[in-house]
Amino acid sequence: MSDLSRWNDKCALITGASSGIGRAIAIRLAQAGLNVVVCARREDRLKKLVEEIESQGGTALAIATDLRDQAAIDNLFERTIDTFGGVDVLVNNAGFGKDQSLFDGDTETWRAMLEVNVLALCICTREALRDMDRRDARGHIIHIGSMSGHRVPGPAGMYSATKYAVRSLTEGLRRELRARESDIRVTAISPGFVETEFAEVYHDSADKARQTYQRFKVLQPEDVANTIAHVLAAPDHVQYHDVLMRPTHQES
Repeated sequence: MSDLSRWNDKCALITGASSGIGRAIAIRLAQAGLNVVVCARREDRLKKLVEEIESQGGTALAIATDLRDQAAIDNLFERTIDTFGGVDVLVNNAGFGKDQSLFDGDTETWRAMLEVNVLALCICTREALRDMDRRDARGHIIHIGSMSGHRVPGPAGMYSATKYAVRSLTEGLRRELRARESDIRVTAISPGFVETEFAEVYHDSADKARQTYQRFKVLQPEDVANTIAHVLAAPDHVQYHDVLMRPTHQES
């Protein structure tokens, strides 16, 4: 099938869904008929998101989750499986970035980037794969990477390293799935500049965030969400593996 109807009433779990790209993905997939599970640390935002989805006729479940906590991830998957029967689409969207150089960066900030961007992504992927395999489901794993996983922008060595890792993990998983002759697909989406809260958190400055997003028309979270919808709508024999998307006027 070449449309999203194949996913009707299936379950999509989206990490980092309280704002930005994750929020837009949750709304888009709920509109397409999927049951969505949204997780993040900010429970108040998740509840508002669920209310918005339900007001549009969709079905959603909010689970406050700290992805640096293994027990919290275990709870996330247990509740998702109990509520919707399993995870059919996993979108590893949660990400954390700080402007921390390799020359004098803070160890705990480095650790947080590695734990959220790499380790949590691996743990969530493993748990989703176990569930999909148990049910013999034709599932889909989607990693939200970054153009920073394709080139190193300025002094962003550690953050960029985590996104290069996502690329490696995507290809590694693709090869493992092929070795198992699995029908599960895996895709990495690497956006350039997207107007979210990321730049303000990264630079710890609202002014720098405005400068980042006002130089030219940047991507919107909905652009990424629509790309994911396109990827999921592909027929069974088509796997979009590594998708790069930039604003038209972004140079690097």
